[in-house]
This record gives sequence, structure tokens and C-alpha cells, in this order.
Amino acid sequence: MSTKLFVGSLSWDTKDDGLKQFFSQFGNVVSASVITYRDTGRSKGFGFVEYATDEEAKKALEGANGQELDGRKIVVNEARPMQPRENNFRRDDRGGDRRDSRGGGRRGDY
Repeated sequence: MSTKLFVGSLSWDTKDDGLKQFFSQFGNVVSASVITYRDTGRSKGFGFVEYATDEEAKKALEGANGQELDGRKIVVNEARPMQPRENNFRRDDRGGDRRDSRGGGRRGDY
């Protein structure tokens, strides 16, 4: 088991310190972070908690999943590695960048 856990269904009010404090009851928390939008700083509603050992992470997974934190029942799973993202740009025939079907960029000859 990985020592990093994914925590979902977080309240918008949950901050890093509150997440760390809640999960400290299950073991030595190495790090706890709530993921936020870069431009607004508002929570995306999920975060990650990392433990020193697999045993502590397993204890937290079993103990915290479905528990209430800041007024919401949280979901706890083992964190998975981040998957590579697709690039929204592609090359057109003339070597320039062109956005995909979602719009923007050049379209055809002008």
C-alpha cells in the first residue's frame, strides 16, 4: 500500500491544518494538503494526506473513510499516480499551432 491517501468530498472550509489535525489521530502525518484553484485559492473539494508508514496509512484509510470532517462525510482511498494529460494543441499543415475542436486558434486559410 502507498503511504499517500486521496481524500475526497471535503468541505470548502477545510484547510491544510484541519486536514492534518483530523488525520493525526491515525498516525504520524508527514504532509496534508487541500488542493485549490490557482487563480482563486478556493478548495477543489479534495486533498492528499501522506503518512510515514504503510501501516498508518492503512489504519487511516479504514478509520477515516465515511467519517465526518467539517460537516461533510469524506471519502478516503489510496492515492494513485497522476496520469499524463493530453495536449490541447496540435500542429496544422503549415506548422503552426491550432486549438482542437473546443475553439480558439486559427481555422483554415484567411
